[in-house]
Amino acid sequence: MAKTNKKVLSRKRRQYKVRKKVQGTADRPRVTVFRSAKHIYAQLINDESPTGSVTIAGVSSKGLKLANGGNVEAAKQVGAKIAEIAKEKNINQVVFDRNGFLYHGRVKALAEAIREVGLLK
Repeated sequence: MAKTNKKVLSRKRRQYKVRKKVQGTADRPRVTVFRSAKHIYAQLINDESPTGSVTIAGVSSKGLKLANGGNVEAAKQVGAKIAEIAKEKNINQVVFDRNGFLYHGRVKALAEAIREVGLLK
């Protein structure tokens, strides 16, 4: 039987703690972040939909065809693109969900790029 990675379990535990407090609505969706070794992903999610959580929009460094998708510059570009899409959809404010990752490095750069546009307070 395979052992479960303690790092993954710790992230899942942090994820559940944050998810209890952070809810996305149609007016103020949740921006969730996932980072892998090579890329970073961001999604706008409405949690109050009658059918469950609905993804409004999503952006990734892979989709933007960046030369290196796993660095801080790529995270800034993904944050700026998700903020641009949110503005197009008349969304003026969002809630940030770091998805169990530490608020540091690429996750922080993505959040600050969204904050510069004025979506995140």
